[in-house]
Amino acid sequence: MTILLLILSLLIPLPAQAGDASGQIVIAGNGPEQTMIEQLARAFEKANPRAYVDILWDDNSKPVELVKSGQAQIAVAGKEVPDLHSTQIGWDGIAIMVNLSNNTKELTTQQVADIFSGKVKSWSELGGPETKILVIDRPRNRNIKDTFEQQIGLTGKIADGAKVIGPDDKAIKAVVGTLPPLSPVTYISLGPALEAVNSGVAVRLLPVDKVEPEEPPVKDGRYKLRRPVLLLMPKSPNPTAEAFAAFALSKEGQAIIDNEGYTPLGQQK
Repeated sequence: MTILLLILSLLIPLPAQAGDASGQIVIAGNGPEQTMIEQLARAFEKANPRAYVDILWDDNSKPVELVKSGQAQIAVAGKEVPDLHSTQIGWDGIAIMVNLSNNTKELTTQQVADIFSGKVKSWSELGGPETKILVIDRPRNRNIKDTFEQQIGLTGKIADGAKVIGPDDKAIKAVVGTLPPLSPVTYISLGPALEAVNSGVAVRLLPVDKVEPEEPPVKDGRYKLRRPVLLLMPKSPNPTAEAFAAFALSKEGQAIIDNEGYTPLGQQK
């Protein structure tokens, strides 16, 4: 009987998605990555039936502080924090979005800075239409803002009169719905930006420094406006949090990141 059981155990393999991680973790965030993190969490739980992931996502939350206080085990962020361990799981391109009617062909990084600082006030100064530029800024608590300001050299210097809009879908609607004599511009994560373009929404994404905002140049760094997608954890994270980070870097995890509009690292295991 023992030999028969041994043979049967060899013939009937364990489920391919079974994993060893167990316990509960909380992942906190306030940026545009929510759907991607939710998809990673559900796939991680499926692969690790004894693990549970709660997602605490709020535009007004402070994910890093939640991790430091022990209320969350992982914070999703766009920049490193000195006293937390950082694991990069992907890239997020930052697209410059305008209305489809705006015929401006391309911008340089300096021109982007001049637009968002208020130095340039009309698109005609950049070879575009005779319309006034309406700058749509993003709130400070969105991961994208800090990196964007740093990339264009305008930390804390975006024009005071800029309109501030938080959610990506509302920023896109503002770009579509603003008509001449105003012509809007905003910056937005590449995933929802490309989704809007591919869905036929009346917006355009402008090349920057002669590089199109697409996944390959974001991945290899030719497109400079990009930010890392980071998982921040205590220096001594718990095993389940470490397992989640490892899953995000696995082949399955990187595929999910890619499917959700972010750029994978290519470090697939």
